[in-house]
Amino acid sequence: MTPPPAAAPALPAPVGVEPRSTRDPGAGRRTHPATGGALVLVGMLLVALNLRAVVTSLGALLDEVRDGLGLSGATAGLVTTLPTIAFAGLGALTPWLVRRVAPARVLVVAMLALAVGQVLRATTDSAWIFVLTSALALAGIAVANILLPMLVKQHFPHRTGLVTGAYTMALTLGTTVAAASAVPIAHAFGSWRAGLGIWAAMAAVAVLPWVPLALRTRAAARRATSTAAATAPVRVRPARTRLGWAMAVYFGAQSLSGYAIMGWLAQLFRDAGYQPESAGLLLAGVTALGVPIALVMPTVAGRMATLRPLVLGMTTASTLAYLGLALAPHGAALLWVILLAIGQGAFPMILTAIGLRARTAEGTVALSAFAQSTGYVIAALGPLMVGILYEVTGGWTAPIGFLLGALAVQTAAGMAIARPRYVEDE
Repeated sequence: MTPPPAAAPALPAPVGVEPRSTRDPGAGRRTHPATGGALVLVGMLLVALNLRAVVTSLGALLDEVRDGLGLSGATAGLVTTLPTIAFAGLGALTPWLVRRVAPARVLVVAMLALAVGQVLRATTDSAWIFVLTSALALAGIAVANILLPMLVKQHFPHRTGLVTGAYTMALTLGTTVAAASAVPIAHAFGSWRAGLGIWAAMAAVAVLPWVPLALRTRAAARRATSTAAATAPVRVRPARTRLGWAMAVYFGAQSLSGYAIMGWLAQLFRDAGYQPESAGLLLAGVTALGVPIALVMPTVAGRMATLRPLVLGMTTASTLAYLGLALAPHGAALLWVILLAIGQGAFPMILTAIGLRARTAEGTVALSAFAQSTGYVIAALGPLMVGILYEVTGGWTAPIGFLLGALAVQTAAGMAIARPRYVEDE
């Protein structure tokens, strides 16, 4: 790997963490005793389990929710688009938050918002209160999305790949379990409300590790105030860098394909002749196979001098999968599912790259916020365009052609972020 450039000027400690001496050679290797590395890691994994359950549980029960609340087609469309809107808009505010409030305290509020939002939306009889409380729950997820890469950089700078792999595996596992079990839970309790509301308990559990961390950081925050006031922080602005935009485009293009697959792959298999249950299992196979990939991918990415082999390998897998789905969706469906899962390894890779392409925790949270908030705006086009093209053409050739075009853009952006460099240097 190319040796890194000279170190950037020292920054004040993040709010809630005591400043470290610049003479301490082990500063970058230790977690501050006020936070406790093991407790931070447990807290991160519990948060990650919650980051998609609120979305996939609703997707599995959308017909029942529409019937139960009398949602119009337009309102149902708004609900399914809310995740990308919330992730884009509210995620952009997270760097502002963590400059003023300790990350542990932010996460306590975020997970409480997620838990309360899920309870309220599962108990209301009003369509618009359902929309508003869904937005409240998604606000908590939007903030947590941005914070996790920063926490990896701050607390585990020499284990970026391993810890990123652990939390992306937890995220994928939570996604899969919620999608697979929401309907059985609803049937067991006789109501779609149970299938949605039960996940609030998991969000409440995720609050627990962060409460003592938030309490312990209060004194550290007071001690850090005078230092932060004396030294003006170096602001990192990824929107003014080529690396920042390349990261945003890559994140957006891979999320576009991911949301399109989650929304439409089962319908494609049903049109190819599969029963609804089998089509659903094939879709679940993509996320289930993504669990081990999410664990391994960040470690592999963290050890490579350049990400080009990974970028090209995942592009090849996705291209073969899309062509197979267009030409022979029924004959080799399991193979296309496996290739799609490999191609979706781009998600854990880009999360790892956010930490690899920033020197500092402040740079990481700024790059994370910009890449994810901008990327989710791009991602919102995926299910929408696939649906429009499918309705207009009555087939899957045009939608798959659109996804291949998005894949080409993703690959170009991936090649731009592949070589080692840092957003602070641009």
